[in-house]
Amino acid sequence: MALARSKAGAILQALCRWLLRLCGSTALVLSLPLAAVDALPAALTALPGDAARGSSLVRSREGGHCILCHSVPELPAREAGNIGPPLAGVGTRLSAAQLRLRVVDNAALNPATVMPSYHRTTGLQRVGAAYSGKPVLTAQEVEDVVAYLLSLK
Repeated sequence: MALARSKAGAILQALCRWLLRLCGSTALVLSLPLAAVDALPAALTALPGDAARGSSLVRSREGGHCILCHSVPELPAREAGNIGPPLAGVGTRLSAAQLRLRVVDNAALNPATVMPSYHRTTGLQRVGAAYSGKPVLTAQEVEDVVAYLLSLK
């Protein structure tokens, strides 16, 4: 079973690299339907994510706003939300690829989610004119958040 998963992951990763080469940008790849996919294996940037920057984004009410809905380790309960699942231990439950998809576009996994799509820019509703066509988080910020979430063991 593990061999089948690793083989499927390798195939999916190769497909993502091929799509990036074909489309020329992550924006075009991210606009493709992801209904049957549980993960986004290819990193959005060449630079690895920085967990310290990711922690700042997750905890910032001006950045990712994650603490509005999620509790985060080492943050007082009164400052954290309880709408989404706690983020403690998420690095042991999900892979980097799974976390990346959830940050980029959680609606690809759960169309009824209240979690925003942090890097998708198309097909969104009720977006202010100043924010139309712009992701909430840059590709590097997504990778930083993924690095931080992976550190939560």
